Amino acid sequence: MLNLERLRTLSAVARHGSVSGAADGLHVTTSAVSQQLAKLERETGQQLLAKQGRGVRLTDAGRLLADHASRILSQVELAQADLEAQRGQAVGEVLISAFPTAARGMMPAALAGLRRTHPQLRAHLEEMDPDDAVVRVLRGDLDVAVVLDWSNKPMPLADGLCRVRLLDDPADVAVPAGHPLHDRDEVALEDFAEDDWVSWPRGAFCHDWLVSTLRARGVEPRIAHMADEHHTQLALVAVGLGVAVAPRLGRGPLPEGVRVVPVKDAMCRHVYAIWRQDADRRPSVRAVVEALSRAGAAVAG
Repeated sequence: MLNLERLRTLSAVARHGSVSGAADGLHVTTSAVSQQLAKLERETGQQLLAKQGRGVRLTDAGRLLADHASRILSQVELAQADLEAQRGQAVGEVLISAFPTAARGMMPAALAGLRRTHPQLRAHLEEMDPDDAVVRVLRGDLDVAVVLDWSNKPMPLADGLCRVRLLDDPADVAVPAGHPLHDRDEVALEDFAEDDWVSWPRGAFCHDWLVSTLRARGVEPRIAHMADEHHTQLALVAVGLGVAVAPRLGRGPLPEGVRVVPVKDAMCRHVYAIWRQDADRRPSVRAVVEALSRAGAAVAG
């Protein structure tokens, strides 16, 4: 009899391409992954992994079993969804991710509401960049993710996912208090052609969006500083080190020395919840999506 947890471990190695990657995805140690795979090899009487340089690769038998494992685990997921749907109660655990400003601006209310309405459901939140979250939902490592795109850079919905829009999040430009444009009723992005910018880190979805958006307006961006957190970005703006895009979700009080100015051609982020289609019947997933929708509506006012 093949053990489901060991099949899940093998499937994770196949998805992530390494033992360490599987360990991260499963939130266990590399030693635990190795032990599970060793037991699976004994159960099957086959070598499933082979050394390759400093890492490992799946053998032919390993790839064959990993393919079967993926289908088996998908069927188990469907069976669990059907059982949960028949029971009609949101219980157990559910794993949720949200990008930083959503984690701060709407997740506390969503999670508190979920606890009130479904006290037997244990929700766990992890802050995560949208690109990583989409991959992890597809892999089955997450149940629901709060992700975003921009009005001029829509995010295509991957096959096998469901999506609902939670809110639209307008963004302004944050400038130092002494900036020549700080008291304007509105500005154009072209007005900042000679300014340094404070951006998200290179490779992040929003960094790529900012660069492509400015270039589309004929502005070659001068990225002077990069930081993950909006509060850090605003702190850099406050001391005159550049200007930054400042979404309103989760913004909170502005630091002293920072002003925000609306943009003529409004910049807007669309915030979504995504989940796997095969989990759509799970009451726990539906409960999370409903709680997120209520929280999004409250933020949008």
